[in-house]
Amino acid sequence: MSKIFVTKSYLPPQEEYIEYLNGIWERHHLTNQGPLVTELEAKLKSYLGLEQLHFCSNGTVVLQLALRALGIDGEVITTPFSYCATSHVIVWEKATPVFADILPDTLCIDPDAIEAAITPRTQAILATHVYGIPCDVDRIEAIARKHGLHVIYDAAHTFGVKLNGRSLLSFGDVATCSFHATKVFHTVEGGMITTPNAELAAQIKLYRSFGHTNDDYYDIGINAKNSEFHAAMGLCNLPKVGEIIADRKFVTELYDAHLNWDKIRQPVIPASVERNYAYYPVFFDSEETLLRVREALNAEEIYPRRYFFPSLNTLSFLRVNKACPVSEDMALRVLSLPLYPDLPEADVLRIASIINRNL
Repeated sequence: MSKIFVTKSYLPPQEEYIEYLNGIWERHHLTNQGPLVTELEAKLKSYLGLEQLHFCSNGTVVLQLALRALGIDGEVITTPFSYCATSHVIVWEKATPVFADILPDTLCIDPDAIEAAITPRTQAILATHVYGIPCDVDRIEAIARKHGLHVIYDAAHTFGVKLNGRSLLSFGDVATCSFHATKVFHTVEGGMITTPNAELAAQIKLYRSFGHTNDDYYDIGINAKNSEFHAAMGLCNLPKVGEIIADRKFVTELYDAHLNWDKIRQPVIPASVERNYAYYPVFFDSEETLLRVREALNAEEIYPRRYFFPSLNTLSFLRVNKACPVSEDMALRVLSLPLYPDLPEADVLRIASIINRNL
């Protein structure tokens, strides 16, 4: 039997990608906002119902662009339960992360903890829609308005997710998404940034490309552009998103039907959410149980992931002295199971059986 990892990147039919490559060879336009990048941005706007977005080189640089474009250099209230990029970019941009604990049911940042963490130096809230589960966007927006704060959403997991019929990427002053190879929709490497503010979007566009347009220089900037080759992958994959999500839903429902829910549980997902089935996290009763289950799966060459671990407030190099007991506890007990469109039904049942035997 072959090894089973937590995810496997979707690849479109090779001939479809080669057709786009043939066009790149004919045009010799490889990067610098080529026609495929322009086409992908237009199609993403239409698919997501967004007025403006910028396709960028990855899902981390877009967070950096968001902080820089908003002029953030003070305190940023953020979640300890996320991939490390969320907090790393704050420090990288010379701002200060302030961790607010999470809700135990969704693992998203707790609005009450946000409000309790606000100080005169607070400038922004940077929250993650964990596993594509929406944060309490209404509460967060109300808190931000009350205190004059910017809201940035790390929406790396949310492509295709809707809240009350609206793309989750449309919330906040700025939202970002990852198009990394492991995501539901990917461009091999890539990401996007969106904002409803046209002036801010124009500033982000400048920052993405060294701060200039042709020979007109306006500001500093970096190289956060993406290439025609990555856009080609995105153009191949975008029409397949509905099918990809449907296949992921099928695997999800198999797990739902065969795992022993007397001894494990899942995050709570509101009925108002249209899911993308990006991840399949389960909560164990203890870290000891998690490690026992993981060892049993690894023995069968099945490799789930502790996603997310550790709680980011415990990373010593961030120099944060802030306890987040819910996040610290949940990070010890959460395991993401293998989930991808062509994961065979027999393997899903085998994974569920191994887990149930070791609870």
